[in-house]
Amino acid sequence: MNAITSNFRLISDQIRSIDISSVGGPTLVLLILALLIVPLPTIFLDILFTFNIMLGLLMVMITLNTRSALELSSFPSVLLIATLLRLGLNVASTRVVLLDGHTGTDAAGQVIQSFGDFVIAGNYIVGFIIFLILMIINFIVVTKGAGRVSEVIARFTLDAMPGKQMAIDADLNAGIIDQDEARQRRQDLSQESDFYGSMDGASKFVRGDAVAGILILVINIVGGLIVGTTQHQLSLSDAGSIYVLLTIGDGLVAQIPSLLLSLATAILVTRVTTNESMSEQASSQISDSNGILIAASIITILGLIPGMPHLIFLSLGLGGIALSFYLKNQKGNVSKLEASEVDQAAAQAAAPELGWDDIDQVEVIALDIGYGLVPLANTQSGGQLLTRVRGIRKKLSAELGFLVQPIRIRDNLDLDAETYQILLHGIVRGQGKVRVGKLLAISNSDSAPILDGEATKEPAFGLDAVWIDPTTSEIASSLGYTVVDAPTAIATHVNTVLRESANELLGQDETQQLLDKIASRFPKIVSSLTPDLLPLTTISQVLQNLLSESIPVKDMRNIIDALTAHGKETKDASELTNLIRPKLGRQIVQPLLDSVGTLKVLTLTPDLEQLLESSKNNAQNDAITLDPSLASSIIENLSQEVSKVQNDGWNMALVVSPALRPWMSKFVRARVPDLAVLSYTEIPDDQRIQVHASIGGEKAIESN
Repeated sequence: MNAITSNFRLISDQIRSIDISSVGGPTLVLLILALLIVPLPTIFLDILFTFNIMLGLLMVMITLNTRSALELSSFPSVLLIATLLRLGLNVASTRVVLLDGHTGTDAAGQVIQSFGDFVIAGNYIVGFIIFLILMIINFIVVTKGAGRVSEVIARFTLDAMPGKQMAIDADLNAGIIDQDEARQRRQDLSQESDFYGSMDGASKFVRGDAVAGILILVINIVGGLIVGTTQHQLSLSDAGSIYVLLTIGDGLVAQIPSLLLSLATAILVTRVTTNESMSEQASSQISDSNGILIAASIITILGLIPGMPHLIFLSLGLGGIALSFYLKNQKGNVSKLEASEVDQAAAQAAAPELGWDDIDQVEVIALDIGYGLVPLANTQSGGQLLTRVRGIRKKLSAELGFLVQPIRIRDNLDLDAETYQILLHGIVRGQGKVRVGKLLAISNSDSAPILDGEATKEPAFGLDAVWIDPTTSEIASSLGYTVVDAPTAIATHVNTVLRESANELLGQDETQQLLDKIASRFPKIVSSLTPDLLPLTTISQVLQNLLSESIPVKDMRNIIDALTAHGKETKDASELTNLIRPKLGRQIVQPLLDSVGTLKVLTLTPDLEQLLESSKNNAQNDAITLDPSLASSIIENLSQEVSKVQNDGWNMALVVSPALRPWMSKFVRARVPDLAVLSYTEIPDDQRIQVHASIGGEKAIESN
């Protein structure tokens, strides 16, 4: 007995654990199969026909309130199931009509009978014509149009996918978005392409359903007449009255939900994706008071013409005029409210007295924008500039290894309307101009097709670009352009400027924060370094030296260990920097490796290196004076070799002796900024190296 009880308890637990939502689909499929095979009582047919109509109405309401097509990504599957359900009901109703139709017009249930009586109203020809009109509307107008729109959207969506993928990668590389958001965008892009591809196929289901409806109508009428006259000995007139009513009622019950689903499909594929539903979008765009006034005035004038239906025309015309004045007053009230809010804000902003709080200190990082760019920074109106800038700061902080100061965005009336400036410590370090309401299409190759728009230069890197209308973004993406909006262009420029000036972003406060963070995990190594061994200013200078050569300070534990080891030898920040660099060799080399982990390097010929070392030893304060022709020859050769490798998408490093590296780094940094300068001791012993070329400057050496 206990075993039986435990088995019952186990079965009940398993039943309770079943997710109801997960069994809905299989249950509906089994129901459709039952409709095709098993004869059903008329009461079940009435329930299923009513459910089918309600399902069609539900899908229309949902599509009207949908803001994005991806919110209904399951619509193609729902459309398929609904179509199969309707066809299954047609099969079931046909079975009942042909088997029991001779008993009377109520043989197939009350729903079919009621729809048949309502449409026919005693006239079979009129009923048949009305049914055909519904079929024509569904088949030729709605279904055909929706299918064509789905086909075009699917084609353009697939063509634009490479450009959209490149735009996502560009935003990720610029720090505008993080990995999670990039992953979500790629997933949404894939779902969008799959959805429109599925809708292109699902529209064929609707079209086939319309064709099947016509064939089922003919089969039911012809089959009913044959069965009624041959098997049940009904007269042709009696058989026609019964079977025509049942057939038209059956067809009408099936065609109404079919028309509703076709309408839902058309609404969904013809929508322009916005943050508004279709009702909100249409009401905001069509409610033009001037247009309504003109249309209503014309209707009113027509109503005054003799012979016209005066009451109807004048009622609608005067009602439209009243509506136009109401809409105009509403807009005026909104404008007054906005003006009042502006006045209140201005009154609140007025300062009674001048004080120290009214004197602004120089911001570490600031972004000044012209008055025309203010909407980009207004989050309430959908501006994305603040979000983009926050993303830049977050990504940059993670890459550099310290918390970058907040970027203050402020309007500057001295700038042109669509101009912005990037300032570090109050000094302008970058400037550009963007177009509000336009998109920036950046050319990825010299052979890219020409786009209609305003030719310009991308502000961050100086690439060829074109300002285009948002309506042509899909075309630009399909042609290989990287398309970004104005906030993204500004944020990318900010990221570039900050990355190039990373050493200026770290001060003593940031250095102390780094040490405090490390001390929370490794207190002993920090206490042994400062303040007894090295002061905070020296440590800060060392970190700035590393950042100036694009070396992040994320590995603070190794940096502190190296400073502790060499802190007794010297207190000079430059010397300490050179001494700790070998400790960070793997971190320095890692960004320079190619796809197979090889470090491509340039070297100096022994003669040239010996000449430079000799000049350094004879110079004062580690300054080397070079002959202009020799310096020009070295820079020219280095630039040529770096360009060759960069064209293949790889980085390059110049390897020199440890004593020569500091001076060579300063000499090269300003002239060939993309070339890293390493010493032999900074390259790990197990690192694979490929010597790309050896720089000599022979002619200049001979002249010396």
